[in-house]
Amino acid sequence: MAIARGAGTEIIRTASFREVDSTNTILIEGEQHHIYTVLSIIIYSASITSASNYFSVKLSGYDSKAGSSAAGMDIFRYNMKALNAFVWNDKFSFNGHEPTNFTGPMDDATKQNAIADQGGPGQYLYCFSDAAADDSDVTITYIDQNNA
Repeated sequence: MAIARGAGTEIIRTASFREVDSTNTILIEGEQHHIYTVLSIIIYSASITSASNYFSVKLSGYDSKAGSSAAGMDIFRYNMKALNAFVWNDKFSFNGHEPTNFTGPMDDATKQNAIADQGGPGQYLYCFSDAAADDSDVTITYIDQNNA
């Protein structure tokens, strides 16, 4: 049976990524009029090239303070340890698309509504490590609410 994905649905989703390195790996590609709630991200560091290397998760999206598009905002950075797993389970949500551009900061209801209306380009959640030879496996679980 197919999973219903139409307007007004809410689906729990999961995705796994093997051998993530320094190349940006998109975990969630935002869709307009969707809200994503991240439940957990599990990172298993199979190998690292330096004990000082980090694994980063970032959101590419709208900076409501500066009023700028496609800003890379840190969600978290984890100092990797070889052959260890890290479970990040702080919940957060983000919109699938940016608002129609406005001059920052967000300081009135009109701008706040523009964020909720999602009239701009897509936002996405992505991850990467410090070095191309780093090797981590990643699993993400999230809720996808379709408000189209």
